[in-house]
Amino acid sequence: MIPKFKAHPWHGISAGENAPETVNVFVEIVPTDTIKYEIDKETGFLKVDRPQKFSNIIPALYGFVPRTYCDARVMKLAVDCGSTDVTMGDLDPLDICVLSSHNFNSGGILMEARPIGGFKMIDGGEADDKIVAVLIGDHAFGHFTDISQLPEAEVNRLMHYFLTYKNLPNEPAKCRIDEVYGVEHAREVITASMEDYNEKYTH
Repeated sequence: MIPKFKAHPWHGISAGENAPETVNVFVEIVPTDTIKYEIDKETGFLKVDRPQKFSNIIPALYGFVPRTYCDARVMKLAVDCGSTDVTMGDLDPLDICVLSSHNFNSGGILMEARPIGGFKMIDGGEADDKIVAVLIGDHAFGHFTDISQLPEAEVNRLMHYFLTYKNLPNEPAKCRIDEVYGVEHAREVITASMEDYNEKYTH
């Protein structure tokens, strides 16, 4: 019998059978969106977070890894990497952007991706890592295995978005990136976020 319900994208779907080497990704935003959508944690539906006020459009598919949570373990990884002013994780699912040469019309979809690195982003004292991944089987990006293999311009495009997407004119920057890391540390961050999730939610 087919179940008559839809799994919650955060809690009802696994991070992936082979996580952290490959992970499931729930995509919230695609590069053509001028609205920032995010998952409603209570219902699991996509909701409008805010219209994008300026020209900072996400250059990749963007979403989160199910059954992850950024808390004490993710924060500790940031501190261990030298981010001295970090006081907590951002208490959200782990963010991930997925590189693909294909056009996706809308978010609200599930896909499998291979993490290749990430950004150690700090947002107001919170560890807010952004994992960078490639779509499994993508003919242009699927062969990359580490962020160091990407063209510098591609990495800079992603960094520029995350460093500016919350900025308002005449206000100081809210976010910074302390480190661009490769695949091994990306897997550590994913594992830490899975452990943080298990501690908070599997009781």
